[in-house]
Amino acid sequence: MAKYELTLPRMGESVEEATIINWLKNEGDLIQVDDLVVEIATDKVDSEVPSDVKGVLLKKLCLVNQVVRVGEPLAIIEIESDIEQSRDIKDQIEIETKKSSQLIDSAQKETIDLISKAKDLIDPKSSRQSKLILSPLVRSISKKEGVSEDELNSINGSGKDGRITKNDLIQYIDERSSNETTPNQFEENNFNFSESDKIYEMSRMERLVSDHMIHSKNESAHVQSFIEADITDIWDWKKRVQTKLQDSEGEKLTFTPVFIMLVAKALKKYPVLNGSLSGYNLKLNRNINIGMATALPDGNLIVPVIKNADQLSLLGLIKKVNDLAKRSRNSQLAPEEVKDGTYTVSNVGVFDTLMGTPIINQPQLGVLAFGSIRKEPSVIETNKGDFVGIRKKIILSHSYDHRIINGATGGMFIKTIKELIEKWDVNQEV
Repeated sequence: MAKYELTLPRMGESVEEATIINWLKNEGDLIQVDDLVVEIATDKVDSEVPSDVKGVLLKKLCLVNQVVRVGEPLAIIEIESDIEQSRDIKDQIEIETKKSSQLIDSAQKETIDLISKAKDLIDPKSSRQSKLILSPLVRSISKKEGVSEDELNSINGSGKDGRITKNDLIQYIDERSSNETTPNQFEENNFNFSESDKIYEMSRMERLVSDHMIHSKNESAHVQSFIEADITDIWDWKKRVQTKLQDSEGEKLTFTPVFIMLVAKALKKYPVLNGSLSGYNLKLNRNINIGMATALPDGNLIVPVIKNADQLSLLGLIKKVNDLAKRSRNSQLAPEEVKDGTYTVSNVGVFDTLMGTPIINQPQLGVLAFGSIRKEPSVIETNKGDFVGIRKKIILSHSYDHRIINGATGGMFIKTIKELIEKWDVNQEV
């Protein structure tokens, strides 16, 4: 009997585990290649795991709400040729089960109704708890954080019909941690705090991001280069075409897709920055897959990836950026949309940040931050002499891995982007 283990696939950098939400197939079901078998949830996205083989689902190895690490088996699929026989056996079992169920359904329903009424009379609060409807993700978080049914019942949900959302639960956990914290819990950290200080434990996603950042700082030799660019022409061009783009395509125009297009062009000129380093081995990636750092409503960060960014038109990039940003904030990204990035950009200027020193997203070799756009007095050179005028300026902050990228390459890379910014064709259309 040939058996195949369906395992939890890797779903992107820093994602090492997922929670089982729902089984889409039952034991004994016939499965085709690419059939979706089980729904999973990570801190970044909810998704489904497809089958790589054709066969019969022999055994589920995980329960709903169970946390599984990447590479661990989820189910066993029988891929023996005589699949139809297994299907016939399943059908026969289902028929017998249905007959048995019909005999006890009415008695079971009556018993359940009586028990429910008794609970209402004896303990109305307990009855409300039993009717509490939670999503698999909320149920999983409450289990991991030790939130009891009594506590869940006390939370005023902001979701539909008063249901508890993920944000409701996280807020409750944060407040509970603040209220329950005592000095003895933090003696080992030598915290000095007053009664007015608030201390809370980091969320699971915050811990993952923290570990990922520390790993990157320990792994790569970070060094930074900075350059200022005159972005007046792009500013004026954007102002001219954005209304027309909104009317014709229904798309909002931001600076991010423009920056991504220019970075993709620069990476073609300096392909080493599109690589990754493993030990003493340098991998030069053929595809230019640019990740864009995106802030989430809860303060966390996610990096969806634009695959083959150099092959997309500016309009294609605008649509892709808007789509990924929207679905990032609504937790609707697929696992493949947050992995395989080769370089990362971050538009910190949307927060009025002058510039920043971003941390490399492992295993990449560089990350570029675009600062805020400011009006500055500037010397303008003309064939009739120099004069002072008001121009729009932006600072580019480039962090790169000094183990393989030297200062000359890192500096020339952002100089190339500066030149592309300042040579922008103001007459072009989207």
